[in-house]
Amino acid sequence: MIRQLIRSYVGLTAVAIALFTVPVAFTLTDQLRGDTADSVRREADTMALLLGNGNAPSCAALGEMAAAYAGQTPGEVEVTGSCAETGLPKPDRDADLAKVLKTGEPATDWGSSFIWGPELTITVPARESAVAGDGRNRGEVVGAVRIVYSTDALTGRLWQIWGFRAGLAVAVLVVAAVIGAAAARRITRPLRQLNEMASKFSDGDLTARSTVTGPSETQTLARTLNQAGERLDTLIASQRIFVADASHQLRTPLTALRLSLDNIADGVDDDFVREDVEQATAEVVRMSRLVNGLLVLARAEAKVSAAEQLPLWDIVRERLSVWRPAADERGVTIALRGSADDRLLVLSSPGHLDQVLDNVLSNALEVSPDGGTITVRVDQGGDEVVLSVADEGPGMSDAEKSRAFDRFWRGQGLTGRAGSGLGLAVVKQLVTDDGGTVALKDAPPVSASLDRGDPHGGGLSVEISLRASQKSGG
Repeated sequence: MIRQLIRSYVGLTAVAIALFTVPVAFTLTDQLRGDTADSVRREADTMALLLGNGNAPSCAALGEMAAAYAGQTPGEVEVTGSCAETGLPKPDRDADLAKVLKTGEPATDWGSSFIWGPELTITVPARESAVAGDGRNRGEVVGAVRIVYSTDALTGRLWQIWGFRAGLAVAVLVVAAVIGAAAARRITRPLRQLNEMASKFSDGDLTARSTVTGPSETQTLARTLNQAGERLDTLIASQRIFVADASHQLRTPLTALRLSLDNIADGVDDDFVREDVEQATAEVVRMSRLVNGLLVLARAEAKVSAAEQLPLWDIVRERLSVWRPAADERGVTIALRGSADDRLLVLSSPGHLDQVLDNVLSNALEVSPDGGTITVRVDQGGDEVVLSVADEGPGMSDAEKSRAFDRFWRGQGLTGRAGSGLGLAVVKQLVTDDGGTVALKDAPPVSASLDRGDPHGGGLSVEISLRASQKSGG
């Protein structure tokens, strides 16, 4: 929009300059032509009077005047008539000369139909000295005086006239562009503030507000968006509080219900009843995981803690030590790789990385085949740290990857256990809150997965980008 306003402003200025400057330049050009032709014509008329006298003193004066004129101006004098003894050149016999000698009317030839040619030629008839009552020479035509005037000086003057105005127009357009840019930025400042507010809304920051400035229309729009933002923030906060409270309140009865089912299972000898109790216990466990996931997600969305400098390697090693016993039970190997500095610090809220790793490792172990390998890598590039967890499971299609971060969406595991569908949603929320990003990619294929005929070969890699602290490695 700023560019459009600048172009419009400069365009209007260019039109105004053209309307005022171009006509003036043409007027000055016409005036230059007229003044030059009149000046040359006056000199030719004077010489024609001397030629018309025909006596020796007049011819001598004509010769001296022609020589002086040729020496002081870019014009040359040619004469035909009674003063041939002056030594002046005779004009070539052409249509203009013949017409002047026949009609007695002067002729002006600029040499071109466009402005002028290289020479201006003015031919004036010379009459005998016979003055009529009105003071005009009415004698017979006895010859002609022709002045051939070079227009090089006129062309230089023409370039000055047009060049000066062209340069002035360019300077004015540059100034207009600068002023237009400043004016456009000032005019669009309220719109940029509204756009910034809308961008923050799209990123999930419902606390963003816009300054009420600018024209009345943008002020009204800013007030409306601010009110809508406050309303949305209130509604979302209420929803988060409700989810957190409901999840917290459900944890106690679910725990009690699971204990009761465990007690029932211990005191039942009937295999069919025991199987039903175990199925009920599994559903209670799944519901407990779902409630815990909702509680974690609600707390994450609340953004109650600020990012701190945390030792990434220490956190990764600590969480891997917790998950290795569960992996060993199924013969799954958890390998730690990386090229980052062992003293690496990242910016994250306390507890976020622990929950992120727990969710990602839980999913990786869920889909890993017995005897498979889960590879955890830490790599650093500039001010960004990439933490990746790759498994050798069935992987995901592009359609599945696009939905994997949706709440309550569950993929297909290999162990038969059903998740809550909140794990990756929690991961994305926690990582985003810390200013990072998370993406799902195909893991590099391995021979074991290819032998099993997995459609995606190498499984899935969860790549988490975190902000490196400025003091990392120091």
